[in-house]
Amino acid sequence: MLTKTRAIVLRNIKLGEQKMIVDLLTETDGRLSVVTVIPKTQKGKLKKQYFQPMSILDVELDIRPHTDLQRLRDARIATPYSSIPFNPYKLSITLFLAEFIYYATRDEQQNAPLFAYIERSMQWLDGCTQSFSNFHLVFMMRLSRFIGFYPNTEDYSEGDFFDMRAATFTPHAPVHPDFLSPVDAARIGTLMRMNYDTMHLFRMNHTDRNRIIDVLIDYYRLHVAGFPELKSLPVMKELWA
Repeated sequence: MLTKTRAIVLRNIKLGEQKMIVDLLTETDGRLSVVTVIPKTQKGKLKKQYFQPMSILDVELDIRPHTDLQRLRDARIATPYSSIPFNPYKLSITLFLAEFIYYATRDEQQNAPLFAYIERSMQWLDGCTQSFSNFHLVFMMRLSRFIGFYPNTEDYSEGDFFDMRAATFTPHAPVHPDFLSPVDAARIGTLMRMNYDTMHLFRMNHTDRNRIIDVLIDYYRLHVAGFPELKSLPVMKELWA
């Protein structure tokens, strides 16, 4: 069945001389892996640069049920980035988020709000000219809303613990080990008050950011089966030193 949809590239793997496997998050069909042939000459319709992580594409797919690898019939850039490829900080964030989303959404079916959130977030990052050092933290926290385990903030009070299994704040430490101390719980509470337009108003140092990113990854690891160590994490931890 031929399908036209918007798609976000999460990963690409070279297969032989001209073939490439591309992992996509699509607007209409969720996560898909596709195989495509990249011509050696520049005359071909498909260009290797289309499939860089977090590229936003319009694609035509030949989707066949019960097949692990779908066929990519056509692709073009839907939203060209004007700054991300040329800004080393933005590019590092983008590569980290591509790996993060790849594992966080591995079994995701169609989820149009999730797709729209990621697309709009990347467009915001591309257009931002300053004060985006907390972008990845806000993105990671808010992504959890679209895949089912955004924390309940209604009952937070100063001094609360955060139960990472139940995704709730609590005045007492849970009996299991997966909880945050009041100090770390307050960091999560602060993060949840941020959005892209206001995050520059919240001061964080390098230690704060690194602690929050560790907590967020541990939180996802509790709620997403098989969530691994991220290869790009050490780069992110050094980025804002």
